Amino acid sequence: MDLGFSSEQDLLRKSVAEFLSKECPYETVKEIEETEEGYSKKMWKKIAELGWMEAYFPEAYGGYGDPLMDLYIIIEEMGKAAFPSPFISTVIQCGFPILEGGSEDQKKDLLSKIAKGKLIMAMAQYEPEASYLESGITFPAAADGENYSLSGTKMFVMDANVADKLIVAAKTADAGVTLFVVDAKDPGITVRKMPVVGMDNCCEVVFKDVKASKSDIIGTAGKGWEILEKVKPRVVLAKCAEMLGGCKASLDMTSAYAKERVQYGKPIGGFQAIQHFMADMLIAYDTSINLFYKMVWMVEEGMDATMDISGLKARLNEAYKFISERGVHIHGGVGTTREYDVGIFYLRAKAAEFAMGDTDYHLEQVAQGMGM
Repeated sequence: MDLGFSSEQDLLRKSVAEFLSKECPYETVKEIEETEEGYSKKMWKKIAELGWMEAYFPEAYGGYGDPLMDLYIIIEEMGKAAFPSPFISTVIQCGFPILEGGSEDQKKDLLSKIAKGKLIMAMAQYEPEASYLESGITFPAAADGENYSLSGTKMFVMDANVADKLIVAAKTADAGVTLFVVDAKDPGITVRKMPVVGMDNCCEVVFKDVKASKSDIIGTAGKGWEILEKVKPRVVLAKCAEMLGGCKASLDMTSAYAKERVQYGKPIGGFQAIQHFMADMLIAYDTSINLFYKMVWMVEEGMDATMDISGLKARLNEAYKFISERGVHIHGGVGTTREYDVGIFYLRAKAAEFAMGDTDYHLEQVAQGMGM
């Protein structure tokens, strides 16, 4: 098992980090978070020109066909920078299901547009009950002649407010869960940005008699859940990459602050209590990052890492909260203000806990994998 990086991957990490440091410092992040769009069109265009969206998709669909790890390196650096963008929503949550189950026409059309930064998409999966299970999808797709009619509410849809198209997980009669691609600007769709702790583009989306044709189905009717389950390990790993970037940024900025902040005549990092806090934070990060790289290696080798990835996400949900919370504690009262950057990650850690499965869900997945 080789968990080392190639010289090309080291260069990729460096170039992404340098771009984000220059183009989107934390002050800019805060400004973008407070806009209605929640992302910068100008920066989205720039990262498209740099080829970030193209990295993983096959050449036949407008990409470079790079290893999965390259994509996660980009996302990890985005996490360190707290970069606000619809990257995961578009490239990961929607791009992966299209690549896995879409028709050739859908792949050539949608993936090529995503790769060039010309299409933003959002995954409308969850409902008001907030279930991660197939049984939680009750949103109906009623047969209407040769078409389907979609009516109902989807919740926690990331980046729906800026999306051009949505993938909607709906229940078709006697067929199970079906994935539909619909126009996000359809007059029957109403999007409301939700006031959430992570200050991100978490949205409620209400559908009223929205039409979808058979050609809008990804894969076949009733097989949508199988597609979502098949891509789930890679989707969860992408979120883990972003969270690990946030952990590292929290750790680094807190360490720097503890070395500079003087109290009682010496830096607070000289006090044993702070040292032990920092040691616990580093241990939580190191164990998580090493598990992450092992899981990516397993996926790239074609191994079944489903249970292991659930274990990683369950652990990382708690580690990210712990690291960012300790970071705020060490900064003191100012850590909770917008003046200091560690607070960005404290808020994002709580939001990230529920994205792609909370701790209880993933612990249950581990238990089931053990035959319990």
